[in-house]
Amino acid sequence: MHDAQPNSNPDRPLRSRVALITGASQRIGAAIARTLHGAGMDIVLHYRHSGDAAAALKAELETTRADSVRLARADLLDPRAPATLLDAVRGFHDRLDVLVNNASSFYPTPLEQATAAQWEELIGINLRAPFFLAQAAASLLAAAKGCIVNLVDIHAERPHADHPIYSMAKAGNAMMVRTLARELGPRVRVNGVAPGAILWPEQGLSEAAKQTILERTALKRAGTPEDIARTVLFLVRDAPYITGQVIAVDGGRTVQQ
Repeated sequence: MHDAQPNSNPDRPLRSRVALITGASQRIGAAIARTLHGAGMDIVLHYRHSGDAAAALKAELETTRADSVRLARADLLDPRAPATLLDAVRGFHDRLDVLVNNASSFYPTPLEQATAAQWEELIGINLRAPFFLAQAAASLLAAAKGCIVNLVDIHAERPHADHPIYSMAKAGNAMMVRTLARELGPRVRVNGVAPGAILWPEQGLSEAAKQTILERTALKRAGTPEDIARTVLFLVRDAPYITGQVIAVDGGRTVQQ
Protein backbone atom coordinates (compact mmCIF):
# COMPACT_ATOMS: atom_id res chain seq x y z
CA MET A 1 0.00 0.00 0.00
CA HIS A 2 1.25 3.49 -0.79
CA ASP A 3 1.83 6.03 1.95
CA ALA A 4 -1.02 8.55 2.05
CA GLN A 5 1.24 11.41 3.21
CA PRO A 6 2.40 14.11 0.76
CA ASN A 7 5.24 12.95 -1.47
CA SER A 8 8.66 14.01 -0.21
CA ASN A 9 10.15 14.45 -3.70
CA PRO A 10 9.43 18.04 -4.87
CA ASP A 11 10.58 17.21 -8.39
CA ARG A 12 8.06 14.36 -8.81
CA PRO A 13 5.12 15.33 -6.57
CA LEU A 14 2.79 12.87 -8.29
CA ARG A 15 5.08 9.84 -8.04
CA SER A 16 3.15 6.82 -6.69
CA ARG A 17 -0.14 8.74 -6.72
CA VAL A 18 -3.13 6.98 -8.30
CA ALA A 19 -5.60 8.33 -10.86
CA LEU A 20 -8.83 6.72 -12.06
CA ILE A 21 -9.71 7.96 -15.56
CA THR A 22 -13.00 7.01 -17.19
CA GLY A 23 -13.15 6.47 -20.94
CA ALA A 24 -9.37 6.41 -20.97
CA SER A 25 -8.47 4.03 -23.79
CA GLN A 26 -8.70 6.48 -26.71
CA ARG A 27 -8.87 10.11 -27.80
CA ILE A 28 -8.75 12.72 -25.01
CA GLY A 29 -8.90 10.09 -22.26
CA ALA A 30 -5.77 8.38 -23.58
CA ALA A 31 -3.93 11.71 -23.76
CA ILE A 32 -4.84 12.41 -20.13
CA ALA A 33 -3.63 8.94 -19.14
CA ARG A 34 -0.30 9.44 -20.93
CA THR A 35 0.20 12.87 -19.37
CA LEU A 36 -0.62 11.90 -15.78
CA HIS A 37 1.39 8.69 -16.11
CA GLY A 38 4.32 10.67 -17.48
CA ALA A 39 4.12 12.92 -14.41
CA GLY A 40 4.57 9.86 -12.20
CA MET A 41 1.04 8.69 -11.48
CA ASP A 42 -0.18 5.12 -11.57
CA ILE A 43 -3.38 4.78 -13.59
CA VAL A 44 -6.61 2.83 -13.28
CA LEU A 45 -7.74 2.96 -16.88
CA HIS A 46 -11.49 2.49 -17.39
CA TYR A 47 -12.98 1.34 -20.67
CA ARG A 48 -16.26 -0.13 -21.86
CA HIS A 49 -15.93 -1.64 -25.35
CA SER A 50 -12.39 -0.67 -26.40
CA GLY A 51 -10.56 -3.53 -24.76
CA ASP A 52 -7.87 -3.84 -27.42
CA ALA A 53 -7.09 -0.12 -27.30
CA ALA A 54 -7.00 -0.20 -23.50
CA ALA A 55 -4.61 -3.16 -23.47
CA ALA A 56 -2.37 -1.46 -26.04
CA LEU A 57 -2.25 1.75 -24.00
CA LYS A 58 -1.44 -0.20 -20.84
CA ALA A 59 1.42 -1.97 -22.63
CA GLU A 60 2.70 1.35 -23.99
CA LEU A 61 2.71 3.05 -20.60
CA GLU A 62 4.27 0.11 -18.81
CA THR A 63 7.29 0.14 -21.10
CA THR A 64 8.51 3.03 -18.96
CA ARG A 65 7.22 1.80 -15.56
CA ALA A 66 6.15 -1.77 -14.92
CA ASP A 67 2.92 -2.59 -13.06
CA SER A 68 1.78 1.02 -13.16
CA VAL A 69 -1.55 0.60 -14.97
CA ARG A 70 -4.63 -1.40 -14.04
CA LEU A 71 -7.46 -1.95 -16.55
CA ALA A 72 -11.06 -1.79 -15.36
CA ARG A 73 -14.01 -2.57 -17.60
CA ALA A 74 -17.47 -1.22 -16.77
CA ASP A 75 -20.62 0.05 -18.45
CA LEU A 76 -21.17 3.42 -16.78
CA LEU A 77 -24.92 3.13 -17.39
CA ASP A 78 -24.93 0.15 -15.01
CA PRO A 79 -25.68 1.30 -11.44
CA ARG A 80 -23.06 -1.20 -10.27
CA ALA A 81 -20.27 0.53 -12.22
CA PRO A 82 -19.03 2.80 -9.40
CA ALA A 83 -18.59 -0.18 -7.08
CA THR A 84 -16.84 -2.13 -9.84
CA LEU A 85 -14.37 0.68 -10.50
CA LEU A 86 -13.68 1.36 -6.83
CA ASP A 87 -13.04 -2.35 -6.30
CA ALA A 88 -10.41 -2.10 -9.05
CA VAL A 89 -8.86 0.93 -7.33
CA ARG A 90 -8.71 -0.81 -3.96
CA GLY A 91 -7.28 -3.93 -5.50
CA PHE A 92 -4.55 -1.90 -7.21
CA HIS A 93 -3.03 0.28 -4.45
CA ASP A 94 -5.97 0.86 -2.09
CA ARG A 95 -5.74 4.62 -2.53
CA LEU A 96 -7.10 7.23 -4.93
CA ASP A 97 -5.67 10.68 -5.45
CA VAL A 98 -7.39 11.79 -8.65
CA LEU A 99 -10.69 10.96 -10.34
CA VAL A 100 -11.00 12.17 -13.93
CA ASN A 101 -14.58 11.91 -15.18
CA ASN A 102 -13.77 11.91 -18.88
CA ALA A 103 -16.18 9.35 -20.40
CA SER A 104 -18.88 10.94 -22.50
CA SER A 105 -21.59 10.19 -25.02
CA PHE A 106 -22.32 12.70 -27.77
CA TYR A 107 -24.78 12.69 -30.66
CA PRO A 108 -27.60 14.91 -31.95
CA THR A 109 -31.10 14.72 -30.49
CA PRO A 110 -33.23 17.26 -32.41
CA LEU A 111 -36.16 18.26 -30.23
CA GLU A 112 -38.84 16.75 -32.45
CA GLN A 113 -36.98 13.41 -32.66
CA ALA A 114 -35.53 13.00 -29.15
CA THR A 115 -36.44 9.81 -27.32
CA ALA A 116 -36.53 8.69 -23.70
CA ALA A 117 -33.79 6.16 -24.47
CA GLN A 118 -31.51 8.93 -25.74
CA TRP A 119 -32.27 10.95 -22.62
CA GLU A 120 -31.34 8.01 -20.38
CA GLU A 121 -28.05 7.43 -22.22
CA LEU A 122 -26.88 11.04 -22.53
CA ILE A 123 -27.91 12.06 -19.02
CA GLY A 124 -26.65 8.74 -17.70
CA ILE A 125 -23.14 8.93 -19.13
CA ASN A 126 -22.56 12.68 -18.91
CA LEU A 127 -24.21 13.47 -15.58
CA ARG A 128 -25.45 10.55 -13.49
CA ALA A 129 -22.38 8.34 -13.82
CA PRO A 130 -19.78 10.96 -12.84
CA PHE A 131 -21.90 12.03 -9.86
CA PHE A 132 -22.27 8.56 -8.41
CA LEU A 133 -18.65 7.71 -9.19
CA ALA A 134 -17.60 10.82 -7.25
CA GLN A 135 -19.87 9.73 -4.41
CA ALA A 136 -18.30 6.27 -4.34
CA ALA A 137 -14.76 7.66 -4.52
CA ALA A 138 -15.22 10.46 -1.97
CA SER A 139 -13.82 8.66 1.08
CA LEU A 140 -10.66 7.48 -0.69
CA LEU A 141 -10.13 10.91 -2.24
CA ALA A 142 -10.60 12.60 1.14
CA ALA A 143 -8.07 10.27 2.76
CA ALA A 144 -5.50 11.27 0.11
CA LYS A 145 -6.51 14.97 0.02
CA GLY A 146 -7.13 14.37 -3.66
CA CYS A 147 -9.14 15.97 -6.40
CA ILE A 148 -11.75 15.40 -9.10
CA VAL A 149 -11.56 16.79 -12.63
CA ASN A 150 -14.68 16.59 -14.80
CA LEU A 151 -14.56 16.96 -18.58
CA VAL A 152 -17.36 19.41 -19.21
CA ASP A 153 -17.92 21.22 -22.56
CA ILE A 154 -18.19 24.80 -23.75
CA HIS A 155 -21.75 23.84 -24.75
CA ALA A 156 -22.66 23.65 -21.08
CA GLU A 157 -23.07 27.43 -21.42
CA ARG A 158 -23.67 27.80 -25.17
CA PRO A 159 -26.27 25.24 -26.29
CA HIS A 160 -25.25 23.18 -29.29
CA ALA A 161 -27.85 23.23 -32.08
CA ASP A 162 -29.74 19.93 -32.38
CA HIS A 163 -28.05 18.63 -29.20
CA PRO A 164 -30.43 19.76 -26.44
CA ILE A 165 -30.08 16.69 -24.20
CA TYR A 166 -26.28 16.64 -24.43
CA SER A 167 -26.09 20.39 -23.73
CA MET A 168 -28.36 20.06 -20.69
CA ALA A 169 -26.36 17.11 -19.39
CA LYS A 170 -23.11 19.05 -19.65
CA ALA A 171 -24.71 22.08 -17.99
CA GLY A 172 -25.57 19.79 -15.09
CA ASN A 173 -22.01 18.49 -15.13
CA ALA A 174 -20.69 22.04 -14.78
CA MET A 175 -22.97 22.62 -11.79
CA MET A 176 -21.74 19.30 -10.37
CA VAL A 177 -18.21 20.75 -10.33
CA ARG A 178 -19.34 23.71 -8.25
CA THR A 179 -21.64 21.70 -6.00
CA LEU A 180 -19.14 18.94 -5.24
CA ALA A 181 -16.41 21.51 -4.59
CA ARG A 182 -18.62 22.84 -1.82
CA GLU A 183 -19.76 19.43 -0.56
CA LEU A 184 -16.32 17.77 -0.57
CA GLY A 185 -14.15 20.68 0.58
CA PRO A 186 -11.82 21.21 2.29
CA ARG A 187 -10.21 17.80 1.77
CA VAL A 188 -11.15 17.26 -1.91
CA ARG A 189 -10.85 19.83 -4.70
CA VAL A 190 -13.23 19.60 -7.67
CA ASN A 191 -12.69 21.36 -10.99
CA GLY A 192 -13.63 20.97 -14.64
CA VAL A 193 -12.15 21.41 -18.10
CA ALA A 194 -14.42 22.52 -20.95
CA PRO A 195 -12.96 21.63 -24.36
CA GLY A 196 -13.79 23.54 -27.51
CA ALA A 197 -12.71 22.36 -30.98
CA ILE A 198 -10.27 19.65 -29.94
CA LEU A 199 -11.30 16.49 -31.78
CA TRP A 200 -14.01 16.41 -34.40
CA PRO A 201 -17.03 14.20 -33.63
CA GLU A 202 -16.63 10.58 -34.67
CA GLN A 203 -19.74 10.97 -36.85
CA GLY A 204 -17.73 13.40 -38.97
CA LEU A 205 -18.24 16.96 -40.15
CA SER A 206 -17.82 18.49 -43.59
CA GLU A 207 -14.70 20.53 -44.19
CA ALA A 208 -16.88 23.61 -44.58
CA ALA A 209 -18.49 22.99 -41.18
CA LYS A 210 -15.08 22.54 -39.56
CA GLN A 211 -13.81 25.78 -41.10
CA THR A 212 -16.87 27.66 -39.88
CA ILE A 213 -16.19 26.49 -36.33
CA LEU A 214 -12.52 27.41 -36.50
CA GLU A 215 -13.33 30.87 -37.87
CA ARG A 216 -15.35 31.44 -34.70
CA THR A 217 -12.33 30.87 -32.47
CA ALA A 218 -9.93 33.66 -31.57
CA LEU A 219 -6.93 31.46 -32.43
CA LYS A 220 -8.41 30.27 -35.77
CA ARG A 221 -7.27 26.68 -35.26
CA ALA A 222 -8.21 23.46 -33.53
CA GLY A 223 -6.65 22.39 -30.28
CA THR A 224 -5.23 18.98 -29.44
CA PRO A 225 -6.00 16.32 -26.82
CA GLU A 226 -2.69 17.27 -25.22
CA ASP A 227 -4.03 20.78 -24.61
CA ILE A 228 -6.75 19.23 -22.48
CA ALA A 229 -4.37 16.79 -20.80
CA ARG A 230 -1.96 19.55 -19.79
CA THR A 231 -4.83 21.52 -18.26
CA VAL A 232 -5.91 18.46 -16.27
CA LEU A 233 -2.32 18.05 -15.07
CA PHE A 234 -2.24 21.72 -14.03
CA LEU A 235 -5.40 21.29 -11.97
CA VAL A 236 -4.09 18.10 -10.39
CA ARG A 237 -0.51 19.15 -9.66
CA ASP A 238 -0.18 22.93 -9.71
CA ALA A 239 -3.46 24.38 -8.47
CA PRO A 240 -3.85 23.64 -4.75
CA TYR A 241 -5.99 26.75 -4.18
CA ILE A 242 -8.33 26.28 -7.16
CA THR A 243 -11.64 24.50 -6.66
CA GLY A 244 -15.14 24.82 -8.07
CA GLN A 245 -13.89 26.19 -11.40
CA VAL A 246 -14.42 25.14 -15.02
CA ILE A 247 -11.58 26.16 -17.34
CA ALA A 248 -12.46 26.58 -21.01
CA VAL A 249 -9.76 25.24 -23.34
CA ASP A 250 -11.32 26.43 -26.56
CA GLY A 251 -8.93 28.70 -28.45
CA GLY A 252 -11.12 31.64 -27.56
CA ARG A 253 -14.34 30.23 -28.99
CA THR A 254 -16.41 31.49 -26.06
CA VAL A 255 -15.28 35.11 -26.57
CA GLN A 256 -16.55 35.17 -30.16
CA GLN A 257 -20.11 35.68 -31.38
